[in-house]
Amino acid sequence: MSNYVKSTNFAVKDTLITGDPDKKIKGTEIDSEYNNIATAVNSKANTASPTLTGTPLAPTASSGTNTTQIATTAFVQANKSLILDAVYPVGSIYINAISSTNPNTLLGFGTWAAFGAGRVPVGFDAADPLFDSAEETGGSKDAIVVSHNHTASSSVSDPGHRHEFRGGNAGGSPGTYYQASSGQPGPGYSYSGDGSILSSTTGITVSTDVNSTGSSGTNTNLQPYITVYMWKRTA
Repeated sequence: MSNYVKSTNFAVKDTLITGDPDKKIKGTEIDSEYNNIATAVNSKANTASPTLTGTPLAPTASSGTNTTQIATTAFVQANKSLILDAVYPVGSIYINAISSTNPNTLLGFGTWAAFGAGRVPVGFDAADPLFDSAEETGGSKDAIVVSHNHTASSSVSDPGHRHEFRGGNAGGSPGTYYQASSGQPGPGYSYSGDGSILSSTTGITVSTDVNSTGSSGTNTNLQPYITVYMWKRTA
């Protein structure tokens, strides 16, 4: 931008004596002045939506100024703590993926305490007693298993068996025992006198295997996670 500079000193002409040719105002002088004025005006920024170039300067507002005054880079640097203070009020959580440095050192304000070690945050839910108050804790990474069902399979084996019965008129003496499979008297049996059928075990065995599902033990009930540094502003 350039400022208007006069080419002709018109006031000096007034001091000249009448008849001096320099006392006259010439058209070329007037033309030069208009050109100078036009050049200066064209180099100025418009007051409405100006487009500035180069390195424009502006006065720096006092710290804490809350007006429509332009905020310079100097103002921002001097007041960045005030700006971030509004972004992170007391009770806010600051998260950093790689740095364990206290946010007071990084941001330049506030009192911060490490927060939520080994825990993940969950949203407040007034309808659920587990999540209806701030900083409520719960859950366990050491749960044995979650609720689940098992299936069972059974195997049956029968090695074969026989039943014995008594008869008294099948060619033998009363009370003689006969085998159901052959119809022949069984050896070594004695008559009990009551004529009842003898009982016998079947020899059938049943084994049942319970198929396991899920996993049990420490650290087996965790959701997918990623570790970060978390800090809570306390003051």
